[in-house]
Amino acid sequence: MPTPRGSGDSTEISGDTGQRSGPTALRMLVGVRLRRLREAHGITRGEAGSAIGCSASKIINLEGGRIGLPLGDVADLLSLYGVDEDERQIVLALAVQANAPGRWQDYRDVIPDEFEAFLGLEQDATVIRTYEDQHVPALLQTKDYARAVIEQSHEGGDAELIERRVALRMHRQRLLLPPTPRTLWVVMDESVLRRQVGDSVTMRAQMEHLHEMVKLPHVTLQVLPFVHGKGVDPFTVLRFAEADLPDVVHLEQTADAQYLTRDADVRPYRHLLNQLSVYAQPAGATPEILQQIIGTLWSTP
Repeated sequence: MPTPRGSGDSTEISGDTGQRSGPTALRMLVGVRLRRLREAHGITRGEAGSAIGCSASKIINLEGGRIGLPLGDVADLLSLYGVDEDERQIVLALAVQANAPGRWQDYRDVIPDEFEAFLGLEQDATVIRTYEDQHVPALLQTKDYARAVIEQSHEGGDAELIERRVALRMHRQRLLLPPTPRTLWVVMDESVLRRQVGDSVTMRAQMEHLHEMVKLPHVTLQVLPFVHGKGVDPFTVLRFAEADLPDVVHLEQTADAQYLTRDADVRPYRHLLNQLSVYAQPAGATPEILQQIIGTLWSTP
C-alpha cells in the first residue's frame, strides 16, 4: 500500500456550485494574497514582520489563514508592498468579512480549539474527499451511531455535553443538503462496515442510511477491501471554489490536528486518494456490498 510520501498527478475535480465563501476560506484567501504580494517584492517573512512590529511566525500564520486578520496589520503590510488604492480596498474588505463570527458559536463549548478551523474549512469547501478506516465519516453518520462513537471517545463524560456534540455533528451534515450541496467522495475501509458501534439495531440503521445516501448524485462511497488499507491513517482533502485557494489536507491526531496547504505537501495525499480509489470496489458496487453486510451481520429479528 502506498504512503503519503509518494507523488503523482491528482484527479481534477471542478465545478461552480454558486457557494459563497465563509470566514475561514476568506481568511485563507487574504493570506494567499498577502503572501504573493510579499514574494513579488522579494521580502522575507522576517523582514515583513520587522517592518510592522511583529514576529515572522505571525506573518506565517497570517499568510496561512490560521489566525484572525488584524486590520491594522493587514493595512500596514499592504502599504509595505506598495499596493494601489483599489486593490487595498478589496483586500481590506475581504479581511473585514473574514473576521466575522464563525458559524459555530452556539457550539463553542464542545469544539476543541484545534478542530474549529476544520469546521470552517469543511463548511467552505465545495469538494470533500476523505479516507476512513475507523468509523463511518461524521457527515454520513446517523444520530444513534454518532452518539455511540462520541460516548466511546468521551467515556464517562457529561450526558448533556455528549448530546451537544451529537447535535453539532448532525448540524454539520446540512452541507450535504440543497440548495448548494457539497460533493462528498469517501473511500472507507471494509472493516468500518463490520466493526460494531452501539448495538446491532444501530448498525443496521447506519448501513441502511449509507445505502440511501449513496443514491445522491453528490455522494460517492467506495469500499476498500481489507488488504489494501493497512498502514494508511484517516485524512481529508478539501477543495474550494476560488482558484486562488489551495487544497487543504486535514490530518486528525490524538491531541491535535495538522493542516497542509503547500502543493508539495498536498499532492502526495491527492495521489494517495486516487490510488485508494483504484484499489477500492467501484462506487456502483457499494449498494450490493451494504446489502450483503446488512444481511449477514446486522440483520435484526
